[in-house]
Amino acid sequence: MSVRGQSLLSLRGLTPEDLLEVLDTAESFVEVNRRSVKKVPALRGRVVASLFYEESTRTRLSFETAAKRLSADVLSLAVASSSVKKGESLRDTIATIEALGIDAVVLRHRASGAAEQVARYVPHVRVINAGDGQHQHPTQGLLDVFTVRQILAARRGARGSETGAALFEGLHVLMVGDIRHSRVARSDIDAYVALGATVRVAAPPTLLPPGIETWPVTVVDSLRDSLEWADVLALLRLQQERGTGRFVPSLAEFTATFGLTQERFALVRPEALVMHPGPINRGIEIDAAVADAPASVITRQVANGVPIRMAVLFLTVAGAREGEL
Repeated sequence: MSVRGQSLLSLRGLTPEDLLEVLDTAESFVEVNRRSVKKVPALRGRVVASLFYEESTRTRLSFETAAKRLSADVLSLAVASSSVKKGESLRDTIATIEALGIDAVVLRHRASGAAEQVARYVPHVRVINAGDGQHQHPTQGLLDVFTVRQILAARRGARGSETGAALFEGLHVLMVGDIRHSRVARSDIDAYVALGATVRVAAPPTLLPPGIETWPVTVVDSLRDSLEWADVLALLRLQQERGTGRFVPSLAEFTATFGLTQERFALVRPEALVMHPGPINRGIEIDAAVADAPASVITRQVANGVPIRMAVLFLTVAGAREGEL
């Protein structure tokens, strides 16, 4: 199920080849973002609607920047001041913006499955899931594996086919934190496992989702025991807006048992990468000094959001082949 010419609702079911096609396309857009004029005409004349029912400054700005750098026209709906506040349904909102002649919808919604529902409403429009409830956040998963691939390839001096899935074979990824509520965890796990990495998750039992035993991961009871094992340490935000506070006795206790403190960071291998999808709760899931340490690639993740989202928009909307950028 290639991304090319299709909506992107989830990473589940994508093959290594599908994922690598997006990563390779994003790599070509990295160079575009280094130019003094950071625009290409790939989506000139196309219209992309940015529809965020949940606020996320980082993701929204990243998508809108990506669309503009592809020369698309962008319709950004401010949900807080729109007819949605007057009770307009999601279906009616989509019908309204569809009437404006859109080619793609970038949707973030609090309800799991909302992006899939919109894709059924407007089957001829490309729908890109920017995060739906506790389900998926596919472009975050893509930018996370893209960031890891960039660094591993640079370390090994890899080029061309050497930057493929082989880079991920034998890679150890440790995900820590609120797995239960995290759509990022689900998309990251789908991407890492498809590319050949081994994933462990560490969290209080109350922050593990029902059915975790069916996931392609190993659940570990002790964070400390897996720190030296990890090549990638992927931390997850405690999501207060989704009720995380009801699942832990206190934030202080979470930090004491599963936070990446300076003491625990000392156990991490020097070449390991520390990642976080943001926004960071400094002093809770990660110590402020650790977040700013050389091992941290958090700011690089943010920067990679634009080329990855350019690649997704380009492949889904234009469906063009390499060499047509």
